[in-house]
Amino acid sequence: MKYKLLVLDIDGTLLNDNKEITPRTQAALLKVQQMGIHIVLASGRPTNGVMPIAKKLELNHYGGFILSYNGGQIINVQTGELLFEKRINPEMLPYIDKKAKKNDFAIFTYHKDYIITDKPDNEHIKQEAILSNMEIRGVNDFVEAVDFAPCKCMLVSDDEEALIGLENHWKKRLGGVLDVFRSEPYFLEVVPQFIDKGNTLGVLLSKLSVLPEEVIAIGDGVCDVSMLQGAGLGIAMGNAEDSVKACVDITTLTNNEDGVAFAVEKAVLSAIRPTEIPLEQLNMRARHALMGNLGIQYTYASENRVEATMPVDERTRQPFGILHGGATLALAETVAGLGSMILAQPDEIVVGMQVSGNHMSSAHEGDTVRAVGTIIHKGRSSHVWNVDVFTSTDKLVSSIRVVNSILKKK
Repeated sequence: MKYKLLVLDIDGTLLNDNKEITPRTQAALLKVQQMGIHIVLASGRPTNGVMPIAKKLELNHYGGFILSYNGGQIINVQTGELLFEKRINPEMLPYIDKKAKKNDFAIFTYHKDYIITDKPDNEHIKQEAILSNMEIRGVNDFVEAVDFAPCKCMLVSDDEEALIGLENHWKKRLGGVLDVFRSEPYFLEVVPQFIDKGNTLGVLLSKLSVLPEEVIAIGDGVCDVSMLQGAGLGIAMGNAEDSVKACVDITTLTNNEDGVAFAVEKAVLSAIRPTEIPLEQLNMRARHALMGNLGIQYTYASENRVEATMPVDERTRQPFGILHGGATLALAETVAGLGSMILAQPDEIVVGMQVSGNHMSSAHEGDTVRAVGTIIHKGRSSHVWNVDVFTSTDKLVSSIRVVNSILKKK
């Protein structure tokens, strides 16, 4: 595989303006992971606000990562392990809070599953709490309430000119200590020095031994530029600012037009060839699914033929020690499903429609059966596979017909 990581900004990129992942985008990203590419969700949101999206995309099953707080943390979604973290020195909080009060700005930070703020009725903070799946805790003394080192602090105001003024002042005054930037016209973010998506992505690449040229990054905002420029393939959303589009290799459609799916289908899925299918990784990713629970392992895959093995043991045998017919059918559907997925176009999805089998002989506990799937009909809307299952001594156990429906993504 040419690429190993797909790095995605969330708001304005992965999500449409209704804050949704569309079915087409979800299908494309699941297919990418099934082909062995890991997904990294890189966002200014706190970890708690990214986790539901990560689980919707099944990063917990496929070994994805969260890069939250604009680079303040890296989380392995599958294990929950904190791989990297950098926080603000608490000694800086009185100074930050003093400037916020002087300018009549609201201030807040994140802790566990809640937001701490001195102005809990601020509409922007309320919206942030909803997006981040957090509750709001209003406090009278922000500095006293924040008795920990925060990942970042946020100043909030509808006076954009005043925020710009403080941003420019702090870039001179706090250089070498903290970094500041506006992520929205009404948000001024204060983060530890050198924390941005690009630098933290570099930390993750080092930990995973992945090269920059093996990375695709997609984003829409100024905060994404560092990671877009550091990736082998940087892609800007169609809704990105012109300054962002000027920094990337290509521009895709907008976030309301399935821009992420369109980019992934062209850059990754259309380039996949059967000989490049990472069977080892597919087997590993499926270890907690039905396929993994039955001990099924892919051993060969091409456009016209797919093979897999399955042990006859306590998971797949009948009570009296021979291979269960239901497990055999599951093996056949697993083989035919991968075969149709290989053949399907990037804008198509595969749905199993029918399976019927003839069982000719028995396979006994302790043996390992081998399924050989060959396509016998490849139509526009359906694929028909014949799957023969053999014992380790090449005795035919079952011959199974599997029909898959091929549907266009909506």
